[in-house]
Amino acid sequence: MIRVAPIALLALAACTQTPAPATADPASGAQCDATPVQDRIGRMGDAATVESAKAASGARTVRRYESGSALTMDFRPDRLNVEVDAGGKIVKLTCG
Repeated sequence: MIRVAPIALLALAACTQTPAPATADPASGAQCDATPVQDRIGRMGDAATVESAKAASGARTVRRYESGSALTMDFRPDRLNVEVDAGGKIVKLTCG
């Protein structure tokens, strides 16, 4: 058991490293604006609807998740967050 402890500590140390925070590319000016896509709330959060919301919001990336899911706390100004209910309908659209 004594020999297992150093290996376990090394494995845990590898898990604690945090990546650099992601930011919008200042050269491209990518910035998400969820205001123009609020009309999609209540629609099904299928790939086509999510992709059109991404384009209309100016987002570079999309994070689609079900209500109550565990999420990372990183803020990305170029990301559209699409929250769906258990039935797959969009309940919330935000940026970050």
